[in-house]
Amino acid sequence: MKDFKGKVAFITGGASGAGFGMAQIFSEAGCKVVIADVRQDQLDKAMDYFKDKDAQVHPILLDVTDRKAYIAAADEVERVYGTPPQILLQSAGVNAFGPAEASTYEDYDWIVGVNLGGIINGMVTFVPRMIKAGLGGHIVAVASLGGFGPGPTTAPYSCSKAAVINLMQSYYEALRPYGIGVTAFCPGNMNTNIHEASKTRPKHLQNTGYYETQETAEAYRKHNELGLSIREVGEHVMKSIEQGVVIYIPNEEREMIIRVHMQRMIDFLTPEGMARHNAQAGGPPPEMPPEEIAAIVEASKVGWAKARPDIDWVAPNKKA
Repeated sequence: MKDFKGKVAFITGGASGAGFGMAQIFSEAGCKVVIADVRQDQLDKAMDYFKDKDAQVHPILLDVTDRKAYIAAADEVERVYGTPPQILLQSAGVNAFGPAEASTYEDYDWIVGVNLGGIINGMVTFVPRMIKAGLGGHIVAVASLGGFGPGPTTAPYSCSKAAVINLMQSYYEALRPYGIGVTAFCPGNMNTNIHEASKTRPKHLQNTGYYETQETAEAYRKHNELGLSIREVGEHVMKSIEQGVVIYIPNEEREMIIRVHMQRMIDFLTPEGMARHNAQAGGPPPEMPPEEIAAIVEASKVGWAKARPDIDWVAPNKKA
């Protein structure tokens, strides 16, 4: 897809962070945009921005884990713009940090429920409508570089993003005959407000094994500041559609990154490979810049990515 003018774009998480960056870029390209978000205050702020831009943007309050609400949102898109979206951008996501062995049922239900379940809901809701409309289109789901490797302090997040990468490959093969492209967008760090994700965590899923305070949230925010700006994210997402690639990594070293992760998988196959892997284990991901590594070290000093201190089965050095 090269021409975006007049296309309907539906963006989850579209009122803030990466989704808001996408909404800016795609509306400026002439798209009719729908921003769907779980936070009304963010929707209001986003609409204040777009009112001054003479942009065609429609807000919808949506929890992506609520299937009935998703169907109602899809109906609303067709009422407002006359067709289902030709561009589906699934950006809504959450994260929390702590040792994998400290994770609770609720940590998995919340993080996997939003990051993977929300995208599944988007695909099942919109794909049949997009096919029936016969207008072609493109679907982008935000995954992560974290989906290619282990996440000892982001297990629910990393497994959800790995599943999204696989899911998008499956849909790419399935939707080719209908003229609908599919991309898994796999960024590293982004300067978004994901450090505020816990504000959207449902009451019945509040139980966590991770140590979370205002200090840890602030440390996470400072780490995020080093990442891509939200407009850069939007520009890269548009580029991924223009290129028609299935996996898009906004990093010039993308092939090296994948080779490193694939080599780990190869090493996991044999005793010799395991010995080689274990001799090298413990370092940061190869794609992580030094300034981000330093920010993580500083964040750990206030307990970021640690377990709650009362969890008695976790090693002392992994607890706050």
